[in-house]
Amino acid sequence: MASGAAGSFRPAWAAVDLGALGRNVATLCEVVRPAALCAVVKADGYGHGAAPVASAALAAGASCLAVALVEEAIELREAGIAQPVLLLSEPPADALDAAVAAGVTLTVYTPETILRLGAAARRAATTVSVHLKVDTGMHRVGAAPAALVALAAAVDEEAGLGLEGVWTHLAVADGAGDDDRDYTRAQLDRFDDARSRLGGSRTPGLVLHAANSAGAIAWPRARYDLVRCGIALYGPSPGPAATAALADLGIGRLEPVLSLRARVVAVRTLGAGERPSYGRLRPLPEESVVATVPLGYADGVPRALFDGGFEVLVGGRRCPLAGMVTMDQILVDCGPNATVTVGDEVVLLGSQGDEEITADEWASRLGTISYEVLCGVGPRVPRRYTGPPPPG
Repeated sequence: MASGAAGSFRPAWAAVDLGALGRNVATLCEVVRPAALCAVVKADGYGHGAAPVASAALAAGASCLAVALVEEAIELREAGIAQPVLLLSEPPADALDAAVAAGVTLTVYTPETILRLGAAARRAATTVSVHLKVDTGMHRVGAAPAALVALAAAVDEEAGLGLEGVWTHLAVADGAGDDDRDYTRAQLDRFDDARSRLGGSRTPGLVLHAANSAGAIAWPRARYDLVRCGIALYGPSPGPAATAALADLGIGRLEPVLSLRARVVAVRTLGAGERPSYGRLRPLPEESVVATVPLGYADGVPRALFDGGFEVLVGGRRCPLAGMVTMDQILVDCGPNATVTVGDEVVLLGSQGDEEITADEWASRLGTISYEVLCGVGPRVPRRYTGPPPPG
């Protein structure tokens, strides 16, 4: 888990509000009802801590969990989480026995994996639930729609496997443009056509799912029986289509769950024209108080933020970086005569006073997405959890 003891002595931390996450889950459950919600907690819960996030999401109404790796599923089991866990891609052949032992629901889409998984189920004398994934246009992993019937038959031939679900993944459900919407419609059409080939008596017993966070919010048609929400659990917008849909529902926005904070470890006054940090890239425009803050690019604060004009919050004010981000620290230009002292709190992500810096703001400055920002908060940054999950 991300809250390793190795980082516990640094005056820097990521605060994770599990109450906010629980409220986001409850909101999403209401939006997608009667579909169930699967909480995606891969990549250490998008940097928030997989096991605490999973427990909070389940307590707030999620029916199951999803991860990318067998190791991630085992971590949840070792944390005492017994609810269903869906693996989102086929695992390597040498991981199948471990996945079966952990009681993971497996995604499959090739005949070879179906055969190997059947053998693993026989070795364990158990039945493994599987979901078939169909590639309707993401073109990452999944079976061609025309292969679905044959793959379902292959699953049926393996006594140790039980076909529980069929699913696909939407490539541009987050987009609001006409091309994006047309492509999403085409993907859903392909999915509907593929599942219809299984026969009317078969499909009512299967769990059908297609929607990621954006699809769950912006595409009612894509909800089927289950939606897989990842980024929306953690607060950032899944994209313009979802932002507009939430506004139409009167929700506004989901709550940010993670904030990144640290305490000032050094303060010095530097004269006009001084150029702090590596490369001496920025002359101070006037005499200024410069604070050293113990977070750097090894913790997920990219060097590119300096070029992007990044600011942090000190005393409820936005203050720019005084120089290039270093591996372990940043330097902050707090301005002339600033009353900043060692121990003062600095916010890189989150709120302080009336100001707020969001993951979406970081993403905009970096030319990326909020997913990458949150997943980038490094494992040596301790996570501090607040807000117990609401009762289920």
